[in-house]
Amino acid sequence: MTAQTYLAYDYPLLGAFWSMLVFFLWILWFVLLFRIITDIFRDDRMSGWAKTGWLVFCIVLPFLGVFVYVIARGKNMGRREVAQARAQQEEFKAYIRDAATDGRTSSVDELAKLSEIRDRGAITDEEFRRAKELVLSGHGPAEPAGPAARTPGS
Repeated sequence: MTAQTYLAYDYPLLGAFWSMLVFFLWILWFVLLFRIITDIFRDDRMSGWAKTGWLVFCIVLPFLGVFVYVIARGKNMGRREVAQARAQQEEFKAYIRDAATDGRTSSVDELAKLSEIRDRGAITDEEFRRAKELVLSGHGPAEPAGPAARTPGS
């Protein structure tokens, strides 16, 4: 070899492996730190002073603060995350349901209401049949004629 040295020859494969492992663990630690900070703010049962104390502990003594937090409160971190995920999923489903119905009721709901009104005796079987045909034909929501809305001829 000449006086010119190449870095690849001076840095063995095992050294590259250890450097990558240390870099990976460093990134992993940062992910854990950010998840803990998120969990501190997510916990509704913790007081403001307790949140401040944990946050200061994790920032001033990062390695010790993260490890102590995981030991002391790590068991419930997963539970809080699952609860938040379920709440977000329910909100998303409710949004989709509202957007899909667009403020209108479905024909099944209309038929159920009509059946209930007929069972109470507020409309006759003939009125129920006409309203049902209206709903099933898609000409708009059924508007069953109750006792107050009946015309004198019907």
